[in-house]
Amino acid sequence: MDRRQFLQTTFAGAATAVIANVSRGTQELRRPRILLRSSWQTVNIGDIAHTPGVLALLERHLPDAEVRLWPSRVDNGVDAILQQRFPQVKIVQSPTALEAAFAECDFLLHGSGASLVAERDVTRWRTETSKPYGVYGITLAETGSTATKPTPANVFVKTIDVLSGAKFVFFRDSVSKKLAQDRSCTCPVMEFGPDAAFATDLRDDEKSTAFLREHQLEEGRFLCCIPRLRYTPYWVLPEKKTARDDIKHARNEAMKEHDHEPHRRAIIDIVRQTEMKVLICPEDRTQMAVGKELLYDPLPADVKSRTVWRPDYWLTGEALSTYVRSAGLFGNEMHSPIMCVGNGIPAIVCRWAEQTSKGLMWRDIGLGDWLFDFDNEADVQRLPATALALAKNPAQAKAKAAVARQFVEQRQRETMQTLKDNLS
Repeated sequence: MDRRQFLQTTFAGAATAVIANVSRGTQELRRPRILLRSSWQTVNIGDIAHTPGVLALLERHLPDAEVRLWPSRVDNGVDAILQQRFPQVKIVQSPTALEAAFAECDFLLHGSGASLVAERDVTRWRTETSKPYGVYGITLAETGSTATKPTPANVFVKTIDVLSGAKFVFFRDSVSKKLAQDRSCTCPVMEFGPDAAFATDLRDDEKSTAFLREHQLEEGRFLCCIPRLRYTPYWVLPEKKTARDDIKHARNEAMKEHDHEPHRRAIIDIVRQTEMKVLICPEDRTQMAVGKELLYDPLPADVKSRTVWRPDYWLTGEALSTYVRSAGLFGNEMHSPIMCVGNGIPAIVCRWAEQTSKGLMWRDIGLGDWLFDFDNEADVQRLPATALALAKNPAQAKAKAAVARQFVEQRQRETMQTLKDNLS
């Protein structure tokens, strides 16, 4: 680094450390303090991944900032995982700690999610502190994330008002951005911003290595496949204490064969026409049974012998350590593909209307050829051939994933700069 670069870097770091104390009319030289509202649940490795993703971005691009995490859930060992990877981050859980965070932090950052998940908490911050806030990588939908019934108009108007008060809102898909614009959101910065899970770098190589060795899965010589029903049946999880939604259950039953038969065909073609094996694995705790019923059990014997079904749930680190050793991934989920591409691994996304517009981010990052709308029969029919092509041409697929990753990383740098500008 030459003298000029050194001075520029030093000045930039110092600028982020100067925090104005408006009430006293003075400037206090200290690290800026960010309160991150994230960590929505732990039964889905994608929801887990949002938080380490944005923490990794903050660590990389705003190393001078002090970050406190205000979570919804960090159970099932997730708190220990976060503390091990980010020992400098304070997890704010008690009312006393939260009160201190409201008093001492300079900026509230709402993390990635299916919506403005913590709208009530952002409103509280806005009302009680009058301090700035921003939103990082969300989907916006008038029908809500479940798509079963419209959001009341007055509720959505309130959401638009909260977003309008933000310093910036980064939408993880362009459809959400357009919806905000069409509904007269007045936030000064509204742009595409990748889901924070792209930046997740958690690893559990020890568990992953043991699993791959046990099932004779060699690095670069297997693909992952993830099942998913139209609606996550949270009612089968005891800890959720949720009554069965009969409408959602009926929709799941009606569409489950339609939504998994193309993946079975892809698995059969891959196993019979290449040297690749296939690992059927979950993104959430309901999907092990789904994968067994709809993908593994119906396979022909010769294909089943080179297909592995994972019967247990895993956490984000072990999953990502496995994904990065695979040749690629295909399936009906979103965040495992996000984590794959964020680490340069090819990934095919299959989606439907019930998942809102989030899957359309694949077009936004240049991977439209790997996006399949399962409400469109033409897309359904072409999925097996595309998955087979990925298996037959892994180097070409990896090069394509690398281009998308470069675009994502560029947007990450730009979005983090926007946050930095609002802290200086």
